[in-house]
Amino acid sequence: MALFVIVRHGQSQWNLENRFTGSVDTPLTELGRHEAREAGTLLKADHFDRGFTSLLQRAIETMDIILHEIGQTDIPIERSAALNERMYGDLQGMNKHEAEERFGAEQVFRWRRGYADQPPNGESLADTYNRVVPYFESTILPCLQAEKNVLVAAHGNSLRALLMRLEAISPESIEKVELATGIPRQYTFDPATGAFVLRPK
Repeated sequence: MALFVIVRHGQSQWNLENRFTGSVDTPLTELGRHEAREAGTLLKADHFDRGFTSLLQRAIETMDIILHEIGQTDIPIERSAALNERMYGDLQGMNKHEAEERFGAEQVFRWRRGYADQPPNGESLADTYNRVVPYFESTILPCLQAEKNVLVAAHGNSLRALLMRLEAISPESIEKVELATGIPRQYTFDPATGAFVLRPK
């Protein structure tokens, strides 16, 4: 059985400011770094063979902090744009409350949580799924099939897209799913069956 852990990066500066961050490369806050250290504390008993992150500094730094906390800074890390946060288009940098005042709360909710709804000039969650999941299938899954333990540090929406694959979540149900920053979600993977099973908390 292989271990597969996904972690949404710690709080970023634009998370703190309640802005749509998307593909903008904003740094972690001090709280975000603390959250990453706490994630490392939760994973101290585990060993990882491979790590994967996006190209954005908030995910990269989260991974670095976690690996420092668990004393495994020498494992191979692959960074890929396939794991980047969804691109929010015209909403990027906009305060979410201001967006609700401008476009209406229901429309903003559909853009944030809906599967097929595209913000102006941005990506839908479906678009994000269509880059995250093929990357997972071609690059990450073979490591798990080889019984390697894998850690992924990425973003709220890229990981929500991946959750749809891991837990067979429907487009309708994914609207209700939100991942907290800095909380590892841990699975065991059975190469014989291809099943992902959540580890007890």
